[in-house]
Amino acid sequence: MSQVRVRFAPSPTGFLHIGGVRTALFNWLFARQQQGAFILRIEDTDQSRSTDESIQAILEGMKWVGLDWDEGPYRQTERMDLYRAHAMTLLETGHAYWCVCTAEELEARRKDAEAKGLSPRYDGRCRQRGITHPTETAALRFKAPQDGQIVVDDLIKGTITFDNSAVDDLIILRSNGYPTYNFSVVVDDALMHITHVVRGDDHLTNTPRQIPIFEALGFPVPQFGHLPMILGSDKARLSKRHGATSIMAYKDMGYLPEAMVNYLVRLGWSHGDQELFTRQELIDKFSWKSVQSSAAVFNPDKLLWINAEYIKTSPPSSVAKALVPLLEQAGLKQQVEAVSEEWLAQLVVLVKERAKTLVDMVEWVRPYFGQVAQFEEEAAKKFLTPAIAPVLQKLLTRFEAFPSFSKQVWEESFKKLVEEEGIKMGQLAQPVRVALTGRTASPGLFEVMEVLGRERTLFRLRQGIEHASIG
Repeated sequence: MSQVRVRFAPSPTGFLHIGGVRTALFNWLFARQQQGAFILRIEDTDQSRSTDESIQAILEGMKWVGLDWDEGPYRQTERMDLYRAHAMTLLETGHAYWCVCTAEELEARRKDAEAKGLSPRYDGRCRQRGITHPTETAALRFKAPQDGQIVVDDLIKGTITFDNSAVDDLIILRSNGYPTYNFSVVVDDALMHITHVVRGDDHLTNTPRQIPIFEALGFPVPQFGHLPMILGSDKARLSKRHGATSIMAYKDMGYLPEAMVNYLVRLGWSHGDQELFTRQELIDKFSWKSVQSSAAVFNPDKLLWINAEYIKTSPPSSVAKALVPLLEQAGLKQQVEAVSEEWLAQLVVLVKERAKTLVDMVEWVRPYFGQVAQFEEEAAKKFLTPAIAPVLQKLLTRFEAFPSFSKQVWEESFKKLVEEEGIKMGQLAQPVRVALTGRTASPGLFEVMEVLGRERTLFRLRQGIEHASIG
């Protein structure tokens, strides 16, 4: 078997959609598993909608989720001569013809056909005219087969049969010299030696249009596979009203790229009951046979659960690295620059069980930056009272007597003071928590002290005592 060569070919008309990322992901996994090539091609022939900003968004999105490409990115606008040359080949071999029907004439015929309940396809009136010297407004049409069937052994949907009688003579070269989608795609797939074309099933009706063009040009026909679309919770096609659909929006919302990959691959593919996969496991276990032929429903709660699992199990240093941009956006740039990567990783370990996204994590770690604790008004009012100030002072004096922090020693000292004062653990723990973090909720008290370190712990206790003393 020749080398597997697959492609992802987005149009740069907006952000990179998560449905597109899933298509790219399935192709990428197949290429990596088969030790083949994954090609990135930018289909930018739509002059009115394609933008360089969208191309950049596609590249950034692909890089963020770790889908590296072996060739490209190719741009169709840089390959125009190839399309025109192959269009002329079809004309010379009798597989294409010039059509001089105007847009107004075609629209009138379309409306007339619809009024009679007929298919609004091109009626083929220029097919036998043999026009050799076309006007400037002429377009080149492909001479599609008019009888018989096209049978597609779809990698995902199984055998699908199309009647050629339902396929009209599509335009392959517009009057302005620009190729149409269905033609340029065939030329690119053929010249790039694509062996498997796997794309969304919104392209399924294009397949019987494209296969005859491959054959007319004398190129081998690739294997086709069509992925069912992703639906929202209401079973309608996934759109902005269901939530974010741009892959980079999920980065901004604090999702890890590994979690997004894991979730998207499970939207329509499975391997037993396993939910979480390493990248290598996905490569090893991926199979087109395990891709479902029905549409998948996007479940934000499931994505959130997967992301939380990845936050818990990923190396703390990698989570910390992903957290930094969000911390900087939250106004903590100077504080982040003042601490070490090791300390940030330690901070991640402290809060990772409580955060479902990196945005959550920003709020959980905020109290640990800087020297001074920022008290929440209600928390301080409730727990930092004049009545607790003397007990806090006794705790501070005991902690100051220890030259260094020891979780075990400080915890034993804390418990002994609680016992001596005849109070419950929470009666001291909550005021100390507010003094150290400014809040009533935090990870374990002595884990917090460990992250703050001896000097900041003592400083914040003094600050808390001062606040409590004045009520």
